[in-house]
Formats: sequence, structure tokens, C-alpha cells
Amino acid sequence: MEPYYYNRLNKPAQSAYHAMMTGLQNLNSSFQVPLLEGKELADIYFCLRMDHPELFYSVTYKYRFYKNASNAEMIPEYLFDKKKIQEHRRNMNARIEKLVRPAKELKEMDKLLYIHDFICQSVRYDKLKKAYSHEIIGPLGLGVGVCEGIAKTVKILCDALNIWCIVALCDNNPEKGIKYRHAWNVVKIEGKYYHVDATFDNTLGKAEELRYDYFLLSDKQIYRDHEPVIYETPKCSDGDHFYYKIKKLSFTKEEEVRKRALQAAKKGKTLTFHWRGGYLTREMLAELLHIVEEEAVKKEKHAKVSLNWPQAVIRVSFTKELPAEDIVMEEANEGERN
Repeated sequence: MEPYYYNRLNKPAQSAYHAMMTGLQNLNSSFQVPLLEGKELADIYFCLRMDHPELFYSVTYKYRFYKNASNAEMIPEYLFDKKKIQEHRRNMNARIEKLVRPAKELKEMDKLLYIHDFICQSVRYDKLKKAYSHEIIGPLGLGVGVCEGIAKTVKILCDALNIWCIVALCDNNPEKGIKYRHAWNVVKIEGKYYHVDATFDNTLGKAEELRYDYFLLSDKQIYRDHEPVIYETPKCSDGDHFYYKIKKLSFTKEEEVRKRALQAAKKGKTLTFHWRGGYLTREMLAELLHIVEEEAVKKEKHAKVSLNWPQAVIRVSFTKELPAEDIVMEEANEGERN
């Protein structure tokens, strides 16, 4: 697949991109790149690593140049020595091949679900003060990672399964209490572009109870609780194929909520659903809470409710004990936002 961010660069920047990629692939201790402004070189280096998560062993660099020179000397700093990098590359390739093997014959949508579920079941979100947590070696090698490492892992697995995928990146926003940049993915499924944020779903759910609040969202949906991207991504205009709608768990009528809540209470199962019957106002939320509690009481239970308000996703479990709180407000990716 053509590297997305490379194609958005001008010719001099593409030359620098090629030089960086060749030097890093060959594990050179230094190499020549076209002399550009420092910020431009930094952007090219970052874009290269978003296009190519397999370059997990290089996370920073220095450069120097002489007056009137046309090239700069780039000096990468590697996470490991060359022998260890080669060993890690072999291990990563083998790990990726083993992971994707069971999914190779699946349909495109099912391949993406397989990748999403692997992240949510097998990777622990942990804001480690380690460079590898931002790279594929964290999730794939150690089972831990932060949003950047998770998004790069989604991309490299999508690449291996021939699903169009890029890493999307937004900036921090101190005014909203968002201290760090955040990364997720944009994918193309059945010819249309969608947002997938496996990190947010990972932090909301559990290995035995997966969440899909951020699976196949449109621009309108994702930017309810994501900042604008730093590097432009394709427009995601289709809002009708997100997970809960596909699975008939996106309700527009109160009667639907009542029916499904009674079924879940009867079976003792958790009900997670999306509300799209107009804006989820406080009044509407109160009415939905009243409905699920009414149905729970019919089975001598109580409704324990949590809410992802920006995405209007409500999770209801049914217990014998009266919950300490009427509702628990969920915040995806808390480790990045506090």
C-alpha cells in the first residue's frame, strides 16, 4: 500500500523521507538527508514512523550541517544495539504473522474486528515512562502500550491483512484538561473511511466484556470527544455503520430500550446500547434510567448504569444489590486525560 503521509509531502520532503527510511532500515549510525528547516525534518521523521510502524527501534535523532551545505547529517538514536534490533525485528515479524494467520480468510469487516478485539483482550493500557510503550514492541512484545503504540499496532496488523489504515494524531488541549497528544486510526472498509479508536475501547471495556463505542465512527461522531487532527486525514462522512447500529443495539425508541432491558435482566446479562433517538439530554437520560430500573425490578433486580456521554453509549448490568450511585460517568482513556 502507498504510504499515506509520504504522498502528502512535497518533492524535497519526499527525498528526505526516502533518505531517512533507507538509513533507518539499514541501521546506519548516520546518513545524509536534504537540508530542510528543523521543524520540517521533525515532521517528516514523525510521518515516516506513522507510515512505517516497523521502524519501532528509532524514536529520536540529532542532526548537524555545515554552512552553505545542501545536506544535513542525521544521527538517529536507537532504542537497542544493532544485534538486538535485528532480533526484535525477527520476533516482531513472526509475532505479526502468527497473529494474522487465523484472520486471513475472513471478510474485511471481520478482519478489523479481529484486530480490535486482540487489542482489547490482550493489550493493557499503561502510561509507562518507556519509549517502547509508544511503539509496536510494547503491545506486540510486552502486552502493554499507550495510544500511539496501540494505533501503530492496529496499523501494522491492518497492513498485514491488506486493510487500508493510517494513524491519526491530535494535539493536546490544556483548557480541557487534555495534557497529551492522542493517536487512533482511520481505516477504509468497503470503500468508505471510518475512525477506529482501539485505545478508548480498551480503556472502557474488559477482556471478557469488550466495548465498541469507537468502532467505525464518522467525523461528526469521533470529534465529540477527540481534538482536531494535526495532520489531515480523509473525510469520514458515513455515520450509519458504527458497531452498535450494525449489531442492532442502537435504539431510537424507548420501547426498544424497555424490551431489551427486560431480556437482559431475565438472562442476567449486561446490556450495552447506543441511544440515537434525539439528543441524550439529562431529561432523556433520566427517562431511560427509569425504564431500565422498572424492567430490572420485574426480575427482582436493580439496574447498575454507566454512561459514555459523548458517544451516547449506555451500559446496564443487573444486580440484586441497590447500586451506590444512580449512574457512573465513564471517561475513555483516563490515563491520557487526567
